Amino acid sequence: MFKALLLEKDDAGFRASVTELDEARLPAADVLVAPEYSTLNYKDGLALTNRAPVVRNWPMVPGIDGAGTVLESSHPDWKPGDRFVHNGWGVGETHWGCLAQRARLKGDWLVRLPAAFTPRQAMAIGTAGYTAMLCVLALERHGLHPGSGEVLVTGASGGVGSVAIALLARLGHRVVAASGKPQSAGYLQTLGAAAVIDRAELAAAGKPLQKERWAAVVDAVGSHTLANALAQTRYGGVVAACGLAQGMDLPSSVAPFILRGVTLAGVDSVMAPRALREQAWARLASDLDPALLETMVEEVALDGAVAAAGRLMAGQVQGRVVVRI
Repeated sequence: MFKALLLEKDDAGFRASVTELDEARLPAADVLVAPEYSTLNYKDGLALTNRAPVVRNWPMVPGIDGAGTVLESSHPDWKPGDRFVHNGWGVGETHWGCLAQRARLKGDWLVRLPAAFTPRQAMAIGTAGYTAMLCVLALERHGLHPGSGEVLVTGASGGVGSVAIALLARLGHRVVAASGKPQSAGYLQTLGAAAVIDRAELAAAGKPLQKERWAAVVDAVGSHTLANALAQTRYGGVVAACGLAQGMDLPSSVAPFILRGVTLAGVDSVMAPRALREQAWARLASDLDPALLETMVEEVALDGAVAAAGRLMAGQVQGRVVVRI
């Protein structure tokens, strides 16, 4: 038996509660693991509050991220005692996840926990921070380097934004953070933001082409925010899009692409190939300051995850929520 956060939905309604489950109920996969820490990402928040149809199979153990120890394995790359980190792959949506003391996962989904990180630190990074690193890699592939110019980070006080700011600033970029939380300005500057602007400057409909400002953008917001960021990106610049906090729409035009040669780079973390994941985690180990990472973290126990998810969806969370299993 093991403890897990179980989501149930039936004629009686939706329920989310910590309960005892039999290990025999775990789905089939070739590696049995003991998650020590998990975390709450936006998608987890949607699942735990039943705000969107994220969960595809019921009942479901949520938790798209996990870090801990391998207990049993029939996969050639993994043996008992190995330390792992897991992100995405539909876990917590179609396959039971890591907000539990036990999980059965596919070995091909796992990445070795970098020696630089504890499981807690890996989950302070989580899918949000790993996605931020994927965005940085995308910007670099398109030629961004220190000295290129200002880099805008939208959704700055969230998980992706927080880690993106810390990474970009440490790599030598001048970072401008867009946030709707004036009280977070000091926090964002501590992470490395050179300036903080009100997200309202980007959130409403704007002209297809605007004054050129940004050499690059990390956008976790979408909708009008992404459209305005594109319209303000300098000639030859690049925008990495990874989120939809404002919406899935993109009310823009082709003008930034055909008149300024702007590149819109889509960033997916869920199904990213293993080699790219390993590259991202290796770069996080070398480029992210663990002490700065700690300033982003709020830790809750497993039985506090549902309440924390409610605060996350209400916009009351700054940085990252780590769940102690």
